[in-house]
Amino acid sequence: MTAAAQKLHLASDYREDPLAPHVHAIISHLGEDARRPGLRDTPKRFAKAMRTLTAGYESDVRSVVGSGVFEAEGEGMVLVRDVEFFSLCEHHLLPFFGRVHVAYLPGRSIIGLSKIPRIVELFARRFQVQERLTQQIADALVEVLDPKGVAVIAQAQHLCMAMRGVQKQHSATATHALRGVYATDAQARAEVLAMIKER
Repeated sequence: MTAAAQKLHLASDYREDPLAPHVHAIISHLGEDARRPGLRDTPKRFAKAMRTLTAGYESDVRSVVGSGVFEAEGEGMVLVRDVEFFSLCEHHLLPFFGRVHVAYLPGRSIIGLSKIPRIVELFARRFQVQERLTQQIADALVEVLDPKGVAVIAQAQHLCMAMRGVQKQHSATATHALRGVYATDAQARAEVLAMIKER
């Protein structure tokens, strides 16, 4: 079969997603037989998985939040702890995963509690670095709420550290983003950090 015929044959096999032929090529370049039974449908499955894992590119903060912003009825801090997430490290396209703790001190508005995990997922389902992910979550809450303060702490394990390079399976990375009063007022910052740590 000529190279052109092979390309046409691959295109017909993987017409559902243009990513699939490239995955087929990667598997072949790594020395495997991409046509053997266990791998035959892997390019299509991988393409589908990648579409799911990067679905955050298809939306934005305003559409995720929708009508989920309401008038504030108090002045107390709001804390959503242990929001699980997974993402793909943009340097190696390997997963990192963990938990995010999000706190904010309302101004005039509050946000529906389910919208906070949705904001986390919006940014996590992109090619990411943990530092930027943490900042983006904080900035999104500032954008939609204009709160008095926002604190976001992310804790994650990175498979690019566990599976390659230094190969340390039990290391974890913590990042934080502080906005408003939590960035400028030491007492307010201490209070929110204490609440996040409290169990």
